[in-house]
Amino acid sequence: MRKNLFIIFAALIVASLVLSACGSAAAPTPEKVTVVQTQVVEKIVEVTPTPDASAAPLPAGSVQINGAGATFPLPVYTEWTYAYSYVDPAVVINYQGIGSGGGKKAIIDNTVDFAGSDSLLKDEEYTNGKDLQMYPMLAGAVVPIYNLKLAKEVPADVKLPKLTLDRQTLVDIYNAKITKWNDPAILALNPDYKDYLPDASITAVHRSDGSGTTEIFTKALTAFSADWTAGGASSVEWPVDKAGNGVGGKGNAGVAAVVINTANSIGYVELSYAVSNSLSYADMLNKAGKKVTAHADSVASAMADFAGSFSDKLTATIVDGAGEGSWPIVGYTYIILHTTSMTDCVKAQKLLDFFQWALTDPSATKRAGDLGYSVLPEAVREQVFAKFGEVTCNGQPVMTK
Repeated sequence: MRKNLFIIFAALIVASLVLSACGSAAAPTPEKVTVVQTQVVEKIVEVTPTPDASAAPLPAGSVQINGAGATFPLPVYTEWTYAYSYVDPAVVINYQGIGSGGGKKAIIDNTVDFAGSDSLLKDEEYTNGKDLQMYPMLAGAVVPIYNLKLAKEVPADVKLPKLTLDRQTLVDIYNAKITKWNDPAILALNPDYKDYLPDASITAVHRSDGSGTTEIFTKALTAFSADWTAGGASSVEWPVDKAGNGVGGKGNAGVAAVVINTANSIGYVELSYAVSNSLSYADMLNKAGKKVTAHADSVASAMADFAGSFSDKLTATIVDGAGEGSWPIVGYTYIILHTTSMTDCVKAQKLLDFFQWALTDPSATKRAGDLGYSVLPEAVREQVFAKFGEVTCNGQPVMTK
């Protein structure tokens, strides 16, 4: 009975997402939009992506834009697409969070109008996609979340701080070198937990799908220590799996669900998933040796550490910055577009209008900041707009202003 009620609840959430994306009447842009996403309660319900599906015929003159990909930016894309229905009621934007790998495949296969990815395109993917370009939209933090069952009850007059981890300790946990919560390395970083860290095995949770979040996380581990030899990529062979204490979860939401349901576990998710689901996440000692918390300012500091480091493809790795205030596990989230092969020029124009609005409108940037993302600095945004100016439809520039 409980399971059936949960399925009904999840179905209502999905229905509300569809309805919110199909706003039917113009109105002032709302001051606050509630993110519609599947909350982590007992388990995560994965929604099978159907980008071309529509519950009802679109009104005459409407344009439907379909996107899919990274779950990293899903919370803010959900808010943006809802809010934009008030800015331009003729546009219905549907974005499905299926993972960066799925998004890249979809844009290469021409089954979506745009893709979201935190994982960079490989040379062969550029070749297979023929005319693809990546554009950074935001930067966000990946945070270590944990579910710790303390060794004993904490007295009412004692308030424990958040756990703190350093770069080497995080590497050692995912290398299965640190396997107990009361390991001396963790105790040294958290003296307030001396009597509370359990003599319990650590379950290390990771993504089971091809993931830009994993690419950001493993690139950070690679930068943290030469001891991490599994590489920095969207999918790796996890040492914790070989050791028998690793568990996979699909999507940011899937990793969050496994951590919630597994005592004494640790995992990694995009910051907004931790915030929106009230998950405990650790502070970290960064490269400068300073304790930092993940939030919009520490992400912005990381972006500043790598200013001007973009490749000719407008991509950059921004993990393990040297700034004193920089969060060490940070990445850009990108959109991917076809630049010369779009043939529906009205749709192409509406698509670029939406992204320009998202990057410049004060209410849009505020929503991003409230969720823990950092918006692009002016110098980066100008490079994105310059690349937008190169997009053509039937041989003609799409951007007219």
